[in-house]
Formats: sequence, C-alpha cells, structure tokens
Amino acid sequence: MLLVFDIGNSNIVLGTYEGKKLLHHWRISTDRQKTGDEYGMLINELFRFQGISMNDITAIIISSVVPPLVVPIVKMCERYFKVKPLIVGPGIKTGIKLKYENPRDIGADRIVNVIGAHEQFGGPLIVIDIGTATTFDVVNEKGDFLGGAIAPGISISMEALFQRTAKLPRIELVTPKTTICHNTIAGIQAGIIFGAVGQIDGIVNKIKQEMKQEMKVVATGGLANLIARESRTIDKTDHFLTLTGLRVLYERNS
Repeated sequence: MLLVFDIGNSNIVLGTYEGKKLLHHWRISTDRQKTGDEYGMLINELFRFQGISMNDITAIIISSVVPPLVVPIVKMCERYFKVKPLIVGPGIKTGIKLKYENPRDIGADRIVNVIGAHEQFGGPLIVIDIGTATTFDVVNEKGDFLGGAIAPGISISMEALFQRTAKLPRIELVTPKTTICHNTIAGIQAGIIFGAVGQIDGIVNKIKQEMKQEMKVVATGGLANLIARESRTIDKTDHFLTLTGLRVLYERNS
C-alpha cells in the first residue's frame, strides 16, 4: 500500500492507495512545532480508526512546501513505517518538461497538481489551486508545465482585512445572496468571495488570450467548490488532484 503526503502551509493531506485506487484520505493542520513522534502518533490514530496497520504501508512519497517539516516527517516515516520515503524535489523523474527560468523555484505542490491534472483530464489545461496562495499553472497538450501566476489566497486576504481593521469581525465564509449587502458580515462575504471569483476569472481569461486557444480549467483546494459555484471559467473541481499527482509521480519513479 502506498502512502502519499502533501505538506501545505495550512494543511497536510494524506492518502493511501492500492494500485490506482484511493482507499482513504485525511486532512490535518500543519504544525511546524510538532515533532516526528507527534505526527507518528497522530497518523497511527487515524490509521487505527480506519482499521489500517502501519505495517500495511510499503512505500511513501512526500510533497512539501514547508521545508522545516521535511526532516521530521522523513524521520517519522523511517521510524514508524520502516520505509524511506521518496521526496518530490530536484532529481525526481517528473516525466514532463518544466519550462521555467529556475525549475528549483517551482513549489512541489504545483508540479504534483500539473501531473495529476494532466493524468486525468489531458491538456491543454489551467490548474488552479485555491489554498493559502492561489496558483494558476498552465499545461500544454503533452503535460509540460509552461509557467503561471501566483496571487494571495483567500485566507491571507481575510486575515489581512481583520488584522488591519479594528471594527470588522471574523466571519464564516459563505456566499451571500447579493453583492449589494445591507450588513457588515454579508458585505465582507461578498467582497471576499466575489472578489476572488473576479480575480480567478480575470486571470484565466488573460491566460487563454495569451495561449490563443480554449483550455479546460480545473480547480483544487479547500475552497474550490465555493468559488467554482460562482465562477464562469472553472470547468471542474477535484479535491484529490494533488494525491493523484503524487501517486503518478511514485509510479514514474518506482
């Protein structure tokens, strides 16, 4: 059984695969202060709840955009799973061309998303990850990564708003019925959600103009469904895009 790790700035997403089938998946908070032992105990409890033994895991692959957590997680894998994990980074066989000035600057999550999206949907594609940052990655017919754009994520925008304005409250992020709102909470919701939708649709249309062709648009991330309901450009959402990409990457390197 294959265990895949996607270590993001806000969450760590894990999944177990038997061949190409995703059996189980979990999402836990990213905590830079946790030790490898603490993560090991937490994952062991998640496994026990699903009736899985750590001994069932025969291979592990890790993608991370949080460098301080790589070493603790690797040591945890070696101690608790008795497996040396494969790390997404320089030297790994991606099977695609990274058309970037310095490929080492590309976040591992972006590479994995591109691979996962092309595996399922073909190309050309625009892959949007609506997470701590919102990333836009452009993929050609062959699956090669052509570049993209990076914008502040919805959660970052919300935190900046609350920290810099003394009277505005923290809110639940739900879509209001109208853009012309008659109370402060709905007004913030409208500004955040419809602002994000306008940003995403605007950047997607700009990419399509530069590419001079129609492209399928796939979104992933915790808020993908919320934004996709209002967007005119997002064709498909897939919350397991990164896990799929990690599984494909492992197969290409095993």
